[in-house]
Order: sequence, then structure tokens, then C-alpha cells
Amino acid sequence: MPVDPLRAEGACAMTGPTGLGLAGHARPPEQVMRLSRLGAQLPCRLGFARQLTRRMARRGWRIACADWALDAAGAGHAVYSIDTGARRYAVVAVTTAGSGPGPAAGAILVDGLPGPADIARLADALRGSPAPRLTARELCLVQLAGAAPVWERLIDTLAAGQQPDAAWHADAGGVLLRATAVHAAGRCGTADHGVLAHRPELHAPFQAELLTLYLARVFARDLADHLARARGGDGAARLDPGAAGRLGIGTTIGADMAPFLVAHPCLCNNWVMAREEAIARVSALPAVTDAQWQRVAGLAARLGAGAGAALAADLPRLGDRMAAGPRGPRPWVRLLSWADTALSAEGQEALASLMLEPYGALVDGLGHCMSDALDSGFRIDGAVPVARMRELIEGVFGPAPARSPEAEAAADGRAETPAAVARDAGLARRAMAGWPGEAPVAAFLLRHPEHRRAIRRAQIAGFAPYSEIRDDLGAEAGEAALHALVRAILAFLGATDVVPQPGGAVRGRLFAGAPYPETLATGTADLWPLSDTRP
Repeated sequence: MPVDPLRAEGACAMTGPTGLGLAGHARPPEQVMRLSRLGAQLPCRLGFARQLTRRMARRGWRIACADWALDAAGAGHAVYSIDTGARRYAVVAVTTAGSGPGPAAGAILVDGLPGPADIARLADALRGSPAPRLTARELCLVQLAGAAPVWERLIDTLAAGQQPDAAWHADAGGVLLRATAVHAAGRCGTADHGVLAHRPELHAPFQAELLTLYLARVFARDLADHLARARGGDGAARLDPGAAGRLGIGTTIGADMAPFLVAHPCLCNNWVMAREEAIARVSALPAVTDAQWQRVAGLAARLGAGAGAALAADLPRLGDRMAAGPRGPRPWVRLLSWADTALSAEGQEALASLMLEPYGALVDGLGHCMSDALDSGFRIDGAVPVARMRELIEGVFGPAPARSPEAEAAADGRAETPAAVARDAGLARRAMAGWPGEAPVAAFLLRHPEHRRAIRRAQIAGFAPYSEIRDDLGAEAGEAALHALVRAILAFLGATDVVPQPGGAVRGRLFAGAPYPETLATGTADLWPLSDTRP
């Protein structure tokens, strides 16, 4: 019987200490938790931005502009109200004078509807400081910037009653505004993560941040129309819905975010494990209809124009293979097995993401499993025997002897960073070498408290198999490792058109192709990341 997606939204129907338990045909962590795999992922059905738009549509969220107080130069504020049915929120967007927002512009997600004093306080905070102090009633702050030449051309074009051409879209890079900073979960005084953790509408990861970014995109479109009318009067054109739909919110995640997944092992496990569970569920299907097969083949063909070199080379081979239709029992397992040797990591991960698309009722509920409940609260079990701890460490990092302390320090000078995980595990394993296997690890830690972090992570890996990356993350891993980690985060967020930048940063777009509030419906809320919105 098909699963009701509204009911699936509230429970993941999985088991295990983290709330997750893999079905058959799951790919092992030794294969999945490699930088080459994580960096090759494409956004899939479980991406956090897509979860948000699906939820908004299914739950009938009502979003409206409650206040518009901008002058002809674009200075002022706007307030967008959000009624989820259970709670009300608002986004206060503020901009300075000019044809486009400057670095002081921003948007703030507020718990409830702000009054005039709140709006004045938030506007002053955004205009007066690059890192304003907010209150626990504010859930997220996004700072925004727009390129003035791009805005000038757009406003001139719309004011003249025309629409922007392809050259403008290319120069704009598919965005009107870029997020230069995002603050939430206690940063800049915003509400702590625990305030939102038990709210169903914001339970999935980064929902407050993404909701703020979604409304910032709406504000950018509305601001463009406002400035065009101010300049061109009644003859001005509104930005065409098709052109507006192609625009996203720009985002750049810097190298400083690369250790995020390493620093949150339970969260990393839940993100990856939910995706792997979804892949396993689909792989286990005994039969596939021609319509389901052709849907995946069609989506793969649409990836071609924007694919990187490795994926572009894979797509014709994948198309030829799928042209024959589903073959034999469990055709998805057969196709994935073929891909393991015929396609690159990029091609394999693209196929794994796309094959989930026909099966929303089967996999969408897994999105509820992707939040973290243990990273901050997990306590070491001191009764675990030392022998078991050695097994856990070797199970993740292998049985090879640890390097000497001098070699470890030379390989990774960042002694206190999460990137030192493998080094710390090796040091803990060496320190346990002379201990009786039956001794409780608590006794070991009383003598060697410096190894608490390594022991804690090893115990987490015992029930969270996807919590550790199986590659060296030391200093010598270089910029490629930073790019892979950041690309993985962007893929889970649901970003498209990702482009590595110098220094380990990665630039992308969020919500490009997503419906605006007036067209948001169950029929439009889902497949937008797979539409062709390249500038």
C-alpha cells in the first residue's frame, strides 16, 4: 500500500540507536564514506531545501507580504508573514539605498509577527553592524549582497518595459542576491538550536536558514519590480515569471565549513545513512515499471549540458544501458552493479540520486531521520572493554600501526581540529596496546584522559556506521579534500550549479527553479532542482 507522504513526513520508520536501520542492498561505509564519493553527490529527494518546499506545499503554508516600506531608491524594509498552520513566523528584509542591496542588507526570520518597535530594532541592527546582536525571538539572520551593475541593467531593462536577455542572465550568474553570511543556532544572539528541534515544521536540518533564504529570494524579485516601477512608471514591466523562476539565491560555503561533517559525527551519519537507506529501499524493489525506468533515464539525459567532464562522459553510456529498459529481477540492483565498473564515482552517485525520484512515497519520510539527537549528548560507556575499543578503531581506520607522534604532528599540525580524527584514533590505539583486553575503557581513560575524544568517536562509530570519513583529513589532504567536504554539504542542502573556488570554498545556488509562494503547490514543490535553470 502506498505511504501517505503527509504521515511519512513525521516518522522515518527506521530502527537503531540513531533512529536508522538499513534495509538490504546497502552500500558499505568503506565505499560511501570516501571524499571522492561525498564530493560527487548530486542533490536528491532528501535535500533539505526540497524537504522545505514539499512541506510548505503539503501543509498549505500561507506566505504573504505583510508590510512594504521601501522608497523609490530602494531604502527601507519589507515584512513577509508565514503561517504554517501551527505557528506563525515572519521574515524582515532590510536594504540600504541604491539600485541593489549592499553588504549591510539582510533578512531575519522572526518567531511570530514583529511589531513596529521590533522592525525598527532589526532594521537598525542590520544597518549598523556586520554582526548584529539579536534576541532569542530571532531564529536566523542572513546578510545579503547584490552586484550594482547587474541590478542597474535589470532595472533599466524592466523600466523600459522589456525583459532581461540571456547575456544579462549569464552576467548575473543566475542570482540577484548572494548570501554573504548566515547566522543561526545561537550565533549573533539568535535562538539556540534546541528551541527549534521539536517543531515539526523546522525539524529537518537547516530549515530556519533555508526558509530565510527562500524569502530573501522572494524579496529580491519584489525589490526588482519595485525599483523598475519607481524608475519607469506605468510603462515598467514586472520580471517575467519564467525569468524570475530561473534565479536562485547565491551562496558560498568557505573552507571553514569543511570540517562540519567531521565535527558532528552523528549528524553526518544520519545524513548519509538516510540517503543510503533510500537507495537500499529502491534497490530492493523486485520490479520496476517502464514509466519509472524512463523517468530516471529522462532525468539523467537532462543532466548533460551542465555536467562536469567525468559525468558528461558517463551519461551516454548510462543512456545506452537504460535504453533497453528494466531487465530481470531487481533491475535497480543490476543497474547499480553495472555502474560500479562502467561509470565514474560522479556517474554512480548521479544514478543513485536520480533513481530515488519515482519513489517519493517510499523514501521521503526518511527526511525526518536526518536531524541530530546525539552529537551533543552522547556519553562514553566506560564499561566497554579495551579489546572492543581496539576493534572499533581498527574497524574504521584499519589495522595498520599508527604513525609516530612526530610523524602525526608533521602530517597534521592542526592538533585541536576535527581533521585530526585519524591521528587521534591512532594515538589512542597505541596507548591501549599494553592494556588487558578485558579492562574497562573507563580505567584506561582515568590514566589517559587525553584520549577521551577518540574513544567517544569510536563508540559512536559502533552504532553510526557512516559517522567517519574513511580518508586522511590531515593537512596534506589539501584543497581537494576541502572542496569534497563542502560539495557534500551543498548537495545535502540542495544547492545546484556548484563551482569550486580557490582556497577550498565552493559557490552554488539555492532555490533556482523553485516556485514562488503564489505558485507553490504539491505539483510544483518537488522537481524544481532538476529543472534547467543554468544562466
